[in-house]
Amino acid sequence: MKEYKVEGHVSSYLPEGREYQLVFADEFDGDTLDRSKWDFRLNFWGAPFEAYTDAGVVVKNGCVELHRTERNGYYVSPQLQTGANSFDAPKGKQDNPWKQNDIWPLGDIEKPKFMHRYGYYECRCQFQKDPETMWSAFWTQSPSIGTTYDPAYSGVESDIMECFHVNNVTSGNIYGGYGKQFAAAARIYYDLAETEDGFHTFGMLWTEDEYIFYCDGKETARSSSPVSQVPQFVLLTTEVQGYRSSNPRRVPESGFVDDAFICDYVRVFDIVG
Repeated sequence: MKEYKVEGHVSSYLPEGREYQLVFADEFDGDTLDRSKWDFRLNFWGAPFEAYTDAGVVVKNGCVELHRTERNGYYVSPQLQTGANSFDAPKGKQDNPWKQNDIWPLGDIEKPKFMHRYGYYECRCQFQKDPETMWSAFWTQSPSIGTTYDPAYSGVESDIMECFHVNNVTSGNIYGGYGKQFAAAARIYYDLAETEDGFHTFGMLWTEDEYIFYCDGKETARSSSPVSQVPQFVLLTTEVQGYRSSNPRRVPESGFVDDAFICDYVRVFDIVG
C-alpha cells in the first residue's frame, strides 16, 4: 500500500500499481453534518421505517458519531447516504398520468449528492460497544439493484464492512436484488486485530474487472463476478437489531444506554492511471 497524505488528517493507504485522484471526502471537521454531502435514509420499501431516524448524529473532534437514540421507548439509530434507492422513496398517491395508485406508485426520487463508478473507497472507524444490539456498516449500493437479469447493468450492494459481533466484521457483495435472485460473492467473516486507538481502516478497490477488499491495509477478499458497471452511492449506517423480524429492541427499565459508531473520514478515489 502507498501513502496518500491529507493535510491535517490521517493519511490514506492505497493499493499499489495505480494512480489515484481524490473525488469525494468528508473529514467531518466542524460541528455539524455536511448536508451537501449526506442525506438520511428514513424509508424502507416505500414507507417510513421505525428503526431509522435523523437524530443521533454528532460531529465533533474531527469525527462523525452515529448514536442510537430513544423513540417511543425503543432504540433507533441513523443511516447516512450520498444517494438513494427507489425503495427510499415513499409511495405516491395518484401522481401518475392515469390517476391510478397501482401503477408505478413511487414518490419523488431525489437527485444523488454523490455517485461514482470504480475507484478506491475507504473509511476509518471505531465500532459501537454493543454490536449484538446495533450493527454498523460502510457500503455502496446501486439505485437499480435487482432490476435486470444482469447485475453488471443493474448494480450490486458492496459491503465494504459490516459489524454484527464484537471484534468481528464481514465484507463482500450482494447482487441479483433482495428477492429470489439474491446471491452473494466474496462474503467472508474475519476477526479484527487490536489497534492502539481502537480505529480500523476499511477499503474496497473496485475496477472494471474485480473487487478487492481491505482491512487495515491488508487484503481480505476479492471477487471478479459479477462486477457492477454502473455508478453507485455511498452509505455509512447503523441499525438497531430486531426491527426486520418485528422484534425491536426496547429501552430497558434500568434506563437508556448510549452507544455509537464513530467514523473519522470517508474518502473516494478515482483511478486515473
